[in-house]
Amino acid sequence: MLTEVADGIHKLVIKFPTGMGEVNCYLIEGKNGYTVIDTGTDSKEAKDGWKEVLSSGITIEKVVLTHTHQDHIGLAKWFQQEVGIPVIVSNLGYEEMKKNRVSHGRDRLNSLVIKHGGVALPNKINEDNYIYDFEPDGFFENHQHIPLGEELYEAIWTPGHAPDHFCFYNENKKIMIMGDHVLNRISPVIGLWSGEEGNPLQDYFLSLAELEKYPADITLPGHGDLIPDLHARINELSAKHEYRLQQVLQSLTVEGKTANQICYEVYGTVNIIFNLSSFMATLTRLLYLESIGKVERLELDGIVSFKRKVI
Repeated sequence: MLTEVADGIHKLVIKFPTGMGEVNCYLIEGKNGYTVIDTGTDSKEAKDGWKEVLSSGITIEKVVLTHTHQDHIGLAKWFQQEVGIPVIVSNLGYEEMKKNRVSHGRDRLNSLVIKHGGVALPNKINEDNYIYDFEPDGFFENHQHIPLGEELYEAIWTPGHAPDHFCFYNENKKIMIMGDHVLNRISPVIGLWSGEEGNPLQDYFLSLAELEKYPADITLPGHGDLIPDLHARINELSAKHEYRLQQVLQSLTVEGKTANQICYEVYGTVNIIFNLSSFMATLTRLLYLESIGKVERLELDGIVSFKRKVI
């Protein structure tokens, strides 16, 4: 069940029936027990996985979160209140938790999707507000060095996939705990899950550039296999985004199209209700292109469309 991936660090794959279907959690050895990185969703399957680990007699000192998406924070409240383990989150993550405690987050997301040409989402979207309804036991901030096991790791703010996303870097051992910022075989979705417009793809590009400064011999992602060469993978992801940006630009006309229309053209026939990630990826690319002056928006009767900017 536990696979050693570095000296004193073990990977645990926690499975669940929704979303990505599994998440990599990391257990880092320390004198007072293991530090756990991320938890899995609040589901019976994920709890069963952790109960099996706990029944082996290991001691967990604390839980530390890379970001507050459901597959990473989902069991944090359970760990704290049922198992008695303290939970540490970033100050930015705590702000996201407070936003997600209220149900109108789903209303904002619905409004955003409809505004950009989509249809109303089912009520099950963003219903798990209760998983955020607890007070963390400690906090960290950007560039703070925090203890994970017996080693100090630098917390590096890497927004893009999530506004509160952090990676953790051990300079001595050249270990990068990546969360969802860079994955080995898939591209992390860059979305606007809070329903608030922003420019997360620009944030993502800047965060990728920030990580270029860190030499990493071991890179531990939140999903899938370990990343053998972090900088090469960063270059691959950047190139893929540039390719998709060109696809979006080529799909645009001077008359304008909505994000939902472009999504269908780029990704094929997708149902926005079941494939919200494709819609989000398209929308955030359009917002990025707008920010660099390549496209401009039109708005008619509350619906936004984008057109190629003629220079």
